[in-house]
Amino acid sequence: MEQMTLFESQVPQPLAARLRPQSLDAYVGQRHLLAPGKVLRRLIESDQVSSMVFWGPPGVGKTTLARIIANHTKAAFINFSAVTSGIKEIRSVMEQAEQNRRYGEKTIVFVDEIHRFNKAQQDAFLPFVEKGSIILIGATTENPSFEINGALLSRCKVFVLQALGTDDLTQLLQRALKDPLGFGNVNVVMPSHMIQAIAKFANGDARTALSTLEMVVLNGDPCGSTITVSEETLAQCTSKKSLLYDKKGEEHYNLISALHKSMRNSDPDAAVYWLARMLEAGEDPLYVARRVARFASEDVGLADPQALQVAVAAFQACHLIGMPECSVHLTQAVVYLSLAPKSNALYTAYEQAKKDALEQLSEPVPLVIRNAPTKLMEELSYGKGYQYAHDTKEKLTDMQCLPDSLAGRVYYVPTGQGEEAGALKRLEEIRAFRKRAEGFCE
Repeated sequence: MEQMTLFESQVPQPLAARLRPQSLDAYVGQRHLLAPGKVLRRLIESDQVSSMVFWGPPGVGKTTLARIIANHTKAAFINFSAVTSGIKEIRSVMEQAEQNRRYGEKTIVFVDEIHRFNKAQQDAFLPFVEKGSIILIGATTENPSFEINGALLSRCKVFVLQALGTDDLTQLLQRALKDPLGFGNVNVVMPSHMIQAIAKFANGDARTALSTLEMVVLNGDPCGSTITVSEETLAQCTSKKSLLYDKKGEEHYNLISALHKSMRNSDPDAAVYWLARMLEAGEDPLYVARRVARFASEDVGLADPQALQVAVAAFQACHLIGMPECSVHLTQAVVYLSLAPKSNALYTAYEQAKKDALEQLSEPVPLVIRNAPTKLMEELSYGKGYQYAHDTKEKLTDMQCLPDSLAGRVYYVPTGQGEEAGALKRLEEIRAFRKRAEGFCE
């Protein structure tokens, strides 16, 4: 149990803390997990909770849900912060939990922001989870697959909590205006469209919604027991929205994936939207430019050779002038690549060649295409039989350049899209020539 000091008890709590739900019936959102009959609700109501991880964006009720479980369960509840605790504190808590187990009492350990623990700290929980000394409930905003040890994660059920919808947040805000723990003792004059505006501004985050409401009401115009909130006050309190983005977290990879796949799908509108989401959230434009340059060859390639030049030019512009000016250069490149004909022939060719190269690292270079700068090399037949293509009328020869074990292997297969149709035609001519040459030799 956490004890409050005399001074702490005198400090008014934020609105979000005062209105924290104490029961499942008061909890807003996550109906896919907590509606009557859903698995998590059944586990809580039957007191059959096992170790689990709550994964979701900020402000969706991860900590609140853990506290509700504590209220329902017959176990001791220990609240643990990954920000302020180390292995010493973990061991102390585990000793307490082990003592509880000897007396037949279950212990639930709730770890907020569990992804902040390093491997050694996470490993400290593992033996106690395995033998049932504790029920571990972790909360994280990061993908557990990347941030939680596999051994620990395999012993936990992951529940994905979703961002709250506008209707959920509107319901929460209306409750805050009526609840005595909120502003129920004050007559707040605030039209419904303004409440909905706050709900939309919060972007799925209940904490942001309640904090914004509190700021708006406290800055309203008081008159006796009535507070009137004006449009101007609302506009000032919601002037800047913080975009959900972590340049090192999962959302970073989700958004660059969305940009890449929108361009691949020839959807310039979606591509520009995802580009704006990244740049306005503070992403390094050079990172985006590098990914765009990669796309130019991976997904367009010789279908439009100009694509790579456009992408490289955008990278140079980003390097020279930076944000916000370079946003338009990246937009030009993204739109160009979205509209360009698509071919992944270069990407496929390299991946196939890489596979063979890794499996056959010791294949010798054919003697015919080796240089012979010394007399000894000449005596060993280096370069013997080499055919200089420029000496032929067709500028072609039937010389084998692959190792014997890979003779005849085909890696580059043009799609015929855009300008790659010319590459396809040329390659067909080359292969036809070599086939005729082989027949002549026979």
